[in-house]
Amino acid sequence: MNLANMMKQAQEMQSKMADMQENLENVDVLGESAAGMCQVTLNGKGEAKALKIDPSLVTPEEVSVMEDLILAAFNDAKTKVEAQMKDQMSELTGGIPLPEGFKLPF
Repeated sequence: MNLANMMKQAQEMQSKMADMQENLENVDVLGESAAGMCQVTLNGKGEAKALKIDPSLVTPEEVSVMEDLILAAFNDAKTKVEAQMKDQMSELTGGIPLPEGFKLPF
């Protein structure tokens, strides 16, 4: 490969990566806990978009349980977002593994 081809490929990958990052805001991922009684929706950048709590969980005595369920649902959604990003990055890079320490765009 000559340098011109390598530069062209790098520019194409940079463009595809920018497109992918722009599209992440349109991806919704649902995380759940307590068999769906607590749900958190994140966009592809890991930003919280929605929170749903089953009314049966809303009692003053259950506040600490509800807090734990919200955290569990958020973490579930975040894990799913990260897995989806990893898949998209793998597809974008043609299966070439990312360097250690490489951070996704969030």
